[in-house]
Amino acid sequence: MAIRVSVQAATEDECVEGLARLVDAGFQPVMMPRYMTDGQWMARAVPAPTTKAPAAGSGRGPAVAG
Repeated sequence: MAIRVSVQAATEDECVEGLARLVDAGFQPVMMPRYMTDGQWMARAVPAPTTKAPAAGSGRGPAVAG
């Protein structure tokens, strides 16, 4: 499933603030604030990847083909 969220705002500053709030909530930007042809500002974000590397010394590393 592809999850995307958008910020629409009347000004660039509002759009930047909205995008910053999404980043604080764990999203990562995929489209920085941009002025659209309808006179609005828009930015987009997606959930940040949640995969984490194994803890050091756990004895489990990444799988290696071969």
